[in-house]
Amino acid sequence: MAANNLPSEVDTEKIFGMAEKDMEYRVEFFNKLTHTCFNKCVSTKYREGELYMGENTCIDRCVSKYQQVSNIIGQMLAAGRRPT
Repeated sequence: MAANNLPSEVDTEKIFGMAEKDMEYRVEFFNKLTHTCFNKCVSTKYREGELYMGENTCIDRCVSKYQQVSNIIGQMLAAGRRPT
């Protein structure tokens, strides 16, 4: 492989920086989603070690809606529009 096909050191640093920011965003998104849906759907009176059907359904819906809203906001921001 020719040396001029390899990314420069600056490009490599930029790629790693972008990957790091992406990972930080994904971790933050997961943490917010988990916190929000857990607080909304899971009773604070733990009776069993497993989620019951109502909690499972609530969490499924919460996660789905959270992802949909996040995608819509991301699309609006990418298009240069401000979410209202």
